[in-house]
Amino acid sequence: MHYLLSLTVWTPIIAGVVVLFAGKNDSLARLISLIGALIATVLSLIVFIIFDASISGLQFVENIPWITSLHINYAVGVDGISMPFVFLNNFITLLVIIAGFKVIKFKVALYNSMFLLMTGFISGAFCATDAILFYVFFEAMLIPMYLIIGVWGSSNRVYAAIKFFLYTLLGSLLMLIALIYLYNVSGKTFNIFAYYHTQLAMVPQILIFIAFFFSFAVKVPMWPVHTWLPDAHPEAPTGGSMVLAAITLKIGGYGFFRFILPIVPDASRTLSGLMITLSLIAIVYIGLVAIVQKDMKKLVAYSSISHMGFVTLGCFMFVGNSLNTWAMQGAVVQMISHGFVSAAMFMCIGVMYDRVHSRNVADYGGVASKMPIFATFYMLFAMANSGLPGTSGFVGEFMVILGAVQVNLMYAFLAGLTLILGAGYTLWMYKRTIFGEINNKHVDEMSDVNSHEFIVLFLLAVSVLVMGIYPELFIAKMQLGVKDVIALAMQSKL
Repeated sequence: MHYLLSLTVWTPIIAGVVVLFAGKNDSLARLISLIGALIATVLSLIVFIIFDASISGLQFVENIPWITSLHINYAVGVDGISMPFVFLNNFITLLVIIAGFKVIKFKVALYNSMFLLMTGFISGAFCATDAILFYVFFEAMLIPMYLIIGVWGSSNRVYAAIKFFLYTLLGSLLMLIALIYLYNVSGKTFNIFAYYHTQLAMVPQILIFIAFFFSFAVKVPMWPVHTWLPDAHPEAPTGGSMVLAAITLKIGGYGFFRFILPIVPDASRTLSGLMITLSLIAIVYIGLVAIVQKDMKKLVAYSSISHMGFVTLGCFMFVGNSLNTWAMQGAVVQMISHGFVSAAMFMCIGVMYDRVHSRNVADYGGVASKMPIFATFYMLFAMANSGLPGTSGFVGEFMVILGAVQVNLMYAFLAGLTLILGAGYTLWMYKRTIFGEINNKHVDEMSDVNSHEFIVLFLLAVSVLVMGIYPELFIAKMQLGVKDVIALAMQSKL
């Protein structure tokens, strides 16, 4: 079990490289991809199951010298915060591979390879405990997503791919500067956990906060650095949108937990009001923007920004010097839940798009009469996106609102508006696409979900319901990890 984490990280990367050699043999490429993604998912599930929730700190630790002259190590390990995302990452990629079996017919080997490589890089970022290793994985994941959008996207794919790449690259360059500064003031080490105990004056803390903020806020994405996401989602293929919303956005939220709060706690407390303001703007304003969207993928893209606002809101709910436990735990739960729900919503839109080749709400109507099984799945996911109790979409938002009540009633009120707005734009879209009269001949020719689509939708439905009915399965795993971050955020480095 000593190298279990490395196996989880490198299995999809190796499988991705092997898939490239399949060339034009699409059947072989699909088979290798499925096996690689399945093995990686099973390995990450084993990590999830045997992770000891009663132990604080890192588990499955590996530390191997890499570039000794610069004190850079191949160092990995997971705690209660990072571990669930490793499983979520591999699980969503497995579903993307299955979903693309019959849909992707152009450069199949390259398509599947990019997803497998990206999965390994993302898992590496979640597991890395060396700052430079984290940065390498953090940057490497941009390349596969750039190609996925640019090669298999829609008509405006090149513009969307370049905008996505530039936004995320420019933000992360500031993070590299901050990491180099921390290396010099912490005794020449890139060990992330060593930075937690490095004394820093307020001005350096503020500057480091800003550097990390731009890197991770773009990933989340927070308002006002969110504009790349509504462009990227409509242009990306279904699988690209699923991974982008379910996984890559979570790297941003994870960065707040792993870097900002523990490394610059005084700056975090000082700037918490600003962060709460930006989060509430994302929750309320972007929710209103979502209501007026006519493109289904743009609507769900804006919905993601609004829902992810709960994550950053929960991260900065300070009461005096202490963070609110409910809000912090809710932020992690919200990230996991949003991974399932957003992937499911984009999958549903992809199923309809593959049959009608339109993302416009007005081009649908009456789908339920032609696709009753699909309409049932879609209703569940629409309800989860609206925050219905009993689904995963309710749990995280409820916990953050509960924490917000203990800090400021107005915060809770404004955050609670997203439940109303979310129901408004999600059910508006569902009603107009699924019910009513069939006014489009292409809708009249639609057939219900095939076996691959059914498997993906069923597994996502089970995930949404299990997390909604028994959230303790996830909460118990990450409780001590959250408490560790809260303890670090309470300390003063001045």
